[in-house]
Amino acid sequence: MNSIELDILLPAFIAGLLVLATHIPLGIKVLERGVIFADLAVAQIAGLGIVLAGLLNLTGQPLLVQVIAAFSALCGAALLTWIERNLPEVKEACIGLTFVLAASGGILLMSRDVHAGEHLKDLLVGQILWVSYSQLIATALLSAVLLVIWRWQQARLGHLGFYALFALAVTASVQLVGVYLVFASLIVPALATYRIKERRIVYAFAIGIAGYAIGLLLSAIFDLPGGAAIVWTMAIVGGLTAAVINARR
Repeated sequence: MNSIELDILLPAFIAGLLVLATHIPLGIKVLERGVIFADLAVAQIAGLGIVLAGLLNLTGQPLLVQVIAAFSALCGAALLTWIERNLPEVKEACIGLTFVLAASGGILLMSRDVHAGEHLKDLLVGQILWVSYSQLIATALLSAVLLVIWRWQQARLGHLGFYALFALAVTASVQLVGVYLVFASLIVPALATYRIKERRIVYAFAIGIAGYAIGLLLSAIFDLPGGAAIVWTMAIVGGLTAAVINARR
């Protein structure tokens, strides 16, 4: 592996570690609450804010773009809180519908953009191989704050607090790795380890880290899209781990 490839893969791998740092504990909680599509919905709503910022020609003001994306995601968090409180028996259907509406809204907003296809691909699959160190620093600081809040205030967050924390984590992650990889990072490690009672978090992180590391290597070796390669690799690693766990049981 030459130095150019390492210069690309190392920041991408660090981005993956930052995403996993917040998404694995949140993913375990999401699985427990039975709101699997929540991250897709919130990520897509955050993406809707990013699309809107682009249409308003605000891409040259990254801080303002972040504010718009975060505000959009927090609005999504408020909506999911309302759904969970008032429509608990059909919450998954409502959350899934929210995702579809947000995704369709983004397509409608981009319909007049000649570069819409590329923008949509970036939003869904992400550009993990091209993350910058400034993005990593900003995400690391936000992740640290969110993890501190999660560690010390988890029991006091309530529905709105949980979804607000979730929304801010997803807003940062979706701009690093895209909607699909955000969903995989949140759900695959949590799903693969749901039968483990002891050291579950350790196994979950091992699956996530292996998925990012092997996926990035395969992407470099075979010239594959980084995000898609990681999603498949993580799913395979998670599936094999779950199979071994079930065999031992």
